[in-house]
Amino acid sequence: MTERVFLLPDLGEGLTEAEIVEWRVAVGDTVTVDQSVVEVETAKAVVDVPCPYAGTVVALHGAPGEVRPVGQPLITIAAADAAAGPRPGGAPEPAGHATYREEERAGSGNVLIGYGTGHGAGRRRRRPRLVVTPEPVGAPAAAVATVPAGAAPAAPAATAPLVISPIVRRLAREHGLDLAALAGTGPGGVVRRADVEAAVAAATPARLTAVPDGSTADADDVVIPLTGVRKAIADKLSRSRREIPEVTIWVDVDATALLETRAAINAARPGQPVSILALLARICLSGLRRYPQLNARVDTEGQRIVQSAGVHLGIAAQTDRGLLVPVVRDAQRLTTAELAAVLAETTTEARAGTLPPARLTGGTFTLNNYGVFGVDGSTPIINHPEAALLGVGRIVDKPWVVDGQLAVRKVTQLSLTFDHRVCDGGVAGGFLRHVADCVEQPALLIAAV
Repeated sequence: MTERVFLLPDLGEGLTEAEIVEWRVAVGDTVTVDQSVVEVETAKAVVDVPCPYAGTVVALHGAPGEVRPVGQPLITIAAADAAAGPRPGGAPEPAGHATYREEERAGSGNVLIGYGTGHGAGRRRRRPRLVVTPEPVGAPAAAVATVPAGAAPAAPAATAPLVISPIVRRLAREHGLDLAALAGTGPGGVVRRADVEAAVAAATPARLTAVPDGSTADADDVVIPLTGVRKAIADKLSRSRREIPEVTIWVDVDATALLETRAAINAARPGQPVSILALLARICLSGLRRYPQLNARVDTEGQRIVQSAGVHLGIAAQTDRGLLVPVVRDAQRLTTAELAAVLAETTTEARAGTLPPARLTGGTFTLNNYGVFGVDGSTPIINHPEAALLGVGRIVDKPWVVDGQLAVRKVTQLSLTFDHRVCDGGVAGGFLRHVADCVEQPALLIAAV
């Protein structure tokens, strides 16, 4: 029997850490190859991580809520030599680079994800299956530590605290804590994030008295760590504001005809409902065909503007985990009915937390329907590194002049926030006016095809 330590694999998309959400197994459990052992949350999505080894669980490295860096121990398995050997197919499978199984649905541009059916199958929500693949030949040493059964780990230096996570070191440094003075509660005495936070909490009253400068939390304040998706959102929005000279323009439009058009479409095609969001997306695609300058990004290092050949449409979606922007790739290839179906599916998966990281990046233009929050207008922040974002307010009854007569119409406000580096007001105004005209006269969409 040997013990194998499975390290947290590279989760792709430049991710360097993940927070443990829930362990699927416990010490003493028997696991099989590719069985999901833990659910983790990255800055992009929540995923199940399968273990490439079969055997008995000896140790779980980290508790729920703890952040683990990529390449650090995740789970230790006591495996028989045969069980720890080659996987089916003959090739050994050490912990290495993690990828998602993806394939394009012909003609739709939608991405299908392969889902695991191992431990935890039958759960109410399906999650993307993380497939661990071996490192290529010539890659650095495999991310697996082999420890003979019964052998004690090497003792750390007497003056050095037993700390694995750089997150723990950073937290301790920020709060002025001496790690060597903390008693670790992790496996083998490892100092965990929870240990540091407990020490910070214990020292809070004294700190509040000694440093009343607002840099520490009040005793009754609710402190929410800026981690995971929320941290990624904060970093991206901050970068957008730092780098992009953005401008917002807006216009009020009569959406009565758009609502009537939607009702007529849905009455003619029962069972295939088309949402207002889908019609607005179709109008945006028409506008981007006329004004491709807005379907672009600025490459600051190369000092150039890159206009995308396809429209990878981002849809802002509010979820329990924060504001996410799932992307529908090559949206211009979809029919209105296909677009409606994909948007409904995508937003549902985003709110359920089942979208993989690849579906949350790579957008070229974003549509944000903030009207669902009951507001009329907004000056949204551009989704970096995109160049523009169209916002839509709520649709409400308002007095409106029609053919010289005052009438009650369904009115909404459209706002366009754009990167002034990619175009001037003429292009941005032309795009927004085209969108507004199509909302007021949907027949113009047919003329623009």
